[in-house]
Amino acid sequence: MRYAVAMSDEYSQPTLELSRTFEGWWLPRRPLCCDDDYAALRRRSRADALRCKHIEANPSALVNTIVVDIDDANAKAMALWGHRGMLPNWIAENPANGHAHAGWVLTYPVPRTDMARLRPLKLLHAATEGLRRSCDGDMGYAGLLMKNPEHPAWASEIVEHDTYDLDDLRAALEDAGDMPPASWRRTKRAQTVGLGRNCALFDKARTLAYRYVRRLPDRSEASSEELRLYVRCTCHELNTEFPAPLPAREVEDIAKSIHKWIITRSCMWRDGAIANAATFITIQSARGKKSGEARLTKRTEMLARYEQEVLEKCR
Repeated sequence: MRYAVAMSDEYSQPTLELSRTFEGWWLPRRPLCCDDDYAALRRRSRADALRCKHIEANPSALVNTIVVDIDDANAKAMALWGHRGMLPNWIAENPANGHAHAGWVLTYPVPRTDMARLRPLKLLHAATEGLRRSCDGDMGYAGLLMKNPEHPAWASEIVEHDTYDLDDLRAALEDAGDMPPASWRRTKRAQTVGLGRNCALFDKARTLAYRYVRRLPDRSEASSEELRLYVRCTCHELNTEFPAPLPAREVEDIAKSIHKWIITRSCMWRDGAIANAATFITIQSARGKKSGEARLTKRTEMLARYEQEVLEKCR
């Protein structure tokens, strides 16, 4: 990448084209940022943040940039090689050791607020893992802070100007064999790193919330408030189990989403406590009957095999 003006022997000034393009993609308005001292991490205005080496990759409500941390002396080559149809939009390389951050920008940002749908978040999480695998990126990188492509400390460049639809990224990753299988989502690492924390927290908390609903005596405003407090406390407790917990605001959004869905769309709430209890008993009875029939069939088959083996030995 060519730079307009040399600032010193160590740093170079990014081109105007890089700045205009990157700032058109980058969404945060008051991002977290810092230089090399992470203890000084704090929120600043957008203009002030762009003077720092490290900046927040995405706003708290949306994800439109997937960042992969490549800790290798040949990081740039690893981000480009074998990436037909999914070249990174930008690369910020550390000229001292060759390590780099590569970023893929989404045409349509994925929400992660209380109004967010879980399926796009899960797809985004899987695509992020696929891109990490395609570059052999750092498994422990959480995606919160990234190298600021505009900072002169990094050798940065725009690689691809066209942004990506999430489905297009998935297709390219599947063609390259880098998309993780569905079983990967059940692994511990998938559930405790990056966006996997959002998905895992949502799934665990909503399951516990469904059980709690069955214990409520009615569907009054008082019961709704009790459920809201239970879901909120549960989400924050589960969040403490992650090696790198989610920000409190994201936890609050997840709790709000679960509570709102239950009281507005769930038949558990709409049908009332009595009907819900009767439905639960019916379902459990049917499951018990089916399980009993399966066990009886298995015992009958085992007994038949045993009798057959005894007959064969007696011949």
